[in-house]
Amino acid sequence: MDTNFNYICSMRENDSHILLHTILLSIVCIFTFFINNKTIYPDIMESRNIVTAREMVYDGHWMVPTMNGDLRLEKPPLPTWITAAAEKISPDDIGLQRAMAGIAATMLVFFFYLLGREITRREDFAWIASLVLCTSYNIVLMGRTASWDIYCHAFMMGAIYFIYCTFKEKGASWLSSILAGIFLGLSFMSKGPISFYGLLLPFLIAFLFYASPFERKRWKQLIAMIVICLLVSSWWYIYIYIFHADAAQYVLNKESTAWTERNVRPWFYYWSFFLETGVWSLLTITALLVPVWLKGLKLKREYLMVIVWLVLQLILLSLFPEKKKRYLLPVLIPTAYLIGFVLIYWKDNLYRRSEKTTRLLFSINTYLVAAICLLIPIAGYWFILKEGFMTLDRYLIISIVLIIISGWLFYASWKREPFHFVYGIAALFMISEVLVMPYIGDLVNNTEFKSISETQHIQALDNIPFYYNKEKEMRIEIIYEAHRKIKPINVQDSTAIMKALPLAILTHGNVKDELPATLLSKLSTKWIGRYDNNRRPKGTRRYSDLFIYNVTILTKK
Repeated sequence: MDTNFNYICSMRENDSHILLHTILLSIVCIFTFFINNKTIYPDIMESRNIVTAREMVYDGHWMVPTMNGDLRLEKPPLPTWITAAAEKISPDDIGLQRAMAGIAATMLVFFFYLLGREITRREDFAWIASLVLCTSYNIVLMGRTASWDIYCHAFMMGAIYFIYCTFKEKGASWLSSILAGIFLGLSFMSKGPISFYGLLLPFLIAFLFYASPFERKRWKQLIAMIVICLLVSSWWYIYIYIFHADAAQYVLNKESTAWTERNVRPWFYYWSFFLETGVWSLLTITALLVPVWLKGLKLKREYLMVIVWLVLQLILLSLFPEKKKRYLLPVLIPTAYLIGFVLIYWKDNLYRRSEKTTRLLFSINTYLVAAICLLIPIAGYWFILKEGFMTLDRYLIISIVLIIISGWLFYASWKREPFHFVYGIAALFMISEVLVMPYIGDLVNNTEFKSISETQHIQALDNIPFYYNKEKEMRIEIIYEAHRKIKPINVQDSTAIMKALPLAILTHGNVKDELPATLLSKLSTKWIGRYDNNRRPKGTRRYSDLFIYNVTILTKK
């Protein structure tokens, strides 16, 4: 009777922990991914996605995406459909469009939590590792950006969780296999095979070697999973190959070539992957000290599985010549688990006097971060307050909060409370999203910024098509800001120009310097204005003449 009572109490306690963790994780995700998410200006990836989404809504190109009027088949359309849905609900609302990515990031965090709990059977591990994940730099960045990457990895995280459940459940596992197939298909519809290669494949290899025991007689479920994945992921591609076979073949050849010819980096380019975790960079290196943690870690097998998962990811990603830092996003998933193992180790063992090495590592990691946090107000005084980017009262409020959090971090370090230290970092992120993010734009803002979006409200440009010199590069960010298609035209071709009149031509300099004199003699020109869409100020590395345009209306004399 006592045994049954204790078991029931234990079950209720676990349920209460899960509920509490769910609520707290939801609150952290709200701050991390949603609060003040309009501050950072759209980059090239966001601009492409949003321009394509707009044309879906306003031109009706839902099945066959276009960007600036041209077919856009390089990426599957699921994230763009989601962004287009946001555009339909609230036009030109970058906050809502990014909130869709925030929902995907939140989904990733919760599936990460569920998988961590299944792998270790420890609620505290899943909880603390999840806090590390949603306070990692690249996760925060992608969760606040309307791009494709967060979607494919979020759906794949769900697929991995359901695959794990399929082969670890004792009873029937049909529901898990069906859901795994659906999520695999959704991941493919988000960014093709990227997450299959960078996240799923290394996980499956590590799982087969270290996740023992698991149910091996699940061939029917596996076949169902694969069939469902194929159905969900292939129907759009089949449609495109039927109705746009030539364009699809061209895109396939171009994308396969890009992997070997575009953004080519040396094989060791990803050596600094740990920096993508941001505040957890030093702790990531600490977590990779395998001999130190294997001595006393109770979850040795699980720790080794995650190590193999991470190492295989880095190897596989390094094999491709094309490399970008954002491709490291899936690497942060096993990295957060590794940090979670170290935090659990510290929680269970720091009180022991024999743990001199691990105590030293704990002190180095925690005191250093606490000291940096304490120094932020000093740096803020010189680079923010003195430069006039923030009022004195707001600076004092932020500084006081940072000093309080720093004091908490020092206290957690002194008391050897690793979980309390993580809570302090989570609080730091949440407060930063509320108090600091609104000022980020002011720190990098171009004082001469004049957006080409102003042309939307100029009556003389109503129903006038926009063109640019086809010999010059047109940045997609300009098309995004202009809220209209801007098509290339040969400015040396008088016939093409005369046929397109009236039109608005975008030129970096004076229109008379780019068009032939013989053509200009036949035209009337009306200069509308000069627009500087540089978000960064002059003198910075990212300031470019590519974002400066003169808009001139051309009509026949």
